Amino acid sequence: MNCIISFARQISSSQSTLSLLTLILLAVLLILPAIPAGAEHPSAEADMNDRASMQHHDPPAEQQVPQHQHDHSAQAMTDNQVGIEERLGAFIPLDLTFQDENGQTVILRDLITGPTIIAPIYYSCPNVCAFLQADLARNLPAIKLQPDQDYRVLSISFDEKDTPMAARASRKTYMTAMGQPFPEQGWRFLTGEAAASKALTKAAGYSFLRQGNDFLHPVVIFVVTGEGRIVRYLHGTRMLPMDLTLALTEAREGRLGSTIRKVVRFCFNYDSQQKHYVFNLLRIAATVILITAGGFLLFLFISGRKR
Repeated sequence: MNCIISFARQISSSQSTLSLLTLILLAVLLILPAIPAGAEHPSAEADMNDRASMQHHDPPAEQQVPQHQHDHSAQAMTDNQVGIEERLGAFIPLDLTFQDENGQTVILRDLITGPTIIAPIYYSCPNVCAFLQADLARNLPAIKLQPDQDYRVLSISFDEKDTPMAARASRKTYMTAMGQPFPEQGWRFLTGEAAASKALTKAAGYSFLRQGNDFLHPVVIFVVTGEGRIVRYLHGTRMLPMDLTLALTEAREGRLGSTIRKVVRFCFNYDSQQKHYVFNLLRIAATVILITAGGFLLFLFISGRKR
């Protein structure tokens, strides 16, 4: 009789525990989807809208040039001759030759020896190219990696009319805009013949179209490994140091950059007002509780079956 009573109490106790854990599990399941995801990093679509609005803005004072007919609107970007076709995992040709800001002939293979950010631009661009490089100048000092040792940046003009003098002037502008020392070999400014720039942009899926003295073109940079393999594209002119750091880390490890990015976006939210990522403690805590409760329920279920 006592054995029966004891067994009944054990069952009752297990049922109470299971009921309690079930309630906790249900509560967590209800709370988790309701946790604010925070503002995601600006999407490519949002950046395209920003670019459309930027076309009427004046470039930085040091980049003032005569205003030509120059349309970077979202409508123009839909032209089948202009746009970006992301080719993650593809290789860019490293045997291409360009001229650096000093007029010296350089080979991409000698410059791309590790993770490298490549910015396709042209130096007479009156707006978005200036914004893109200014954003790089703002973000590069915040990257917790050593320029010229851990990574390098290449601004490469796709306008065969650009000269090393224009590249040198652009270099002076953005190195000054950083407001702190930056290795000269850490950010190079290149020009070249049409064949070389077209071979590079074609390999990256980057399509542009000349209109008079200007171009219709996407606003994007891409990151490659030391072997020239494309691992990441970053769109628009509103990058963040974390985005660049992740892309360079992926390039160093030879990854195509989806897993790391998903983990970071799960653990962090982008604060659009403070312009940085914040750790999502509530989401992580809820996930831990969910996993712990699920594991304990599984343990009780297995224990009950053994009895």
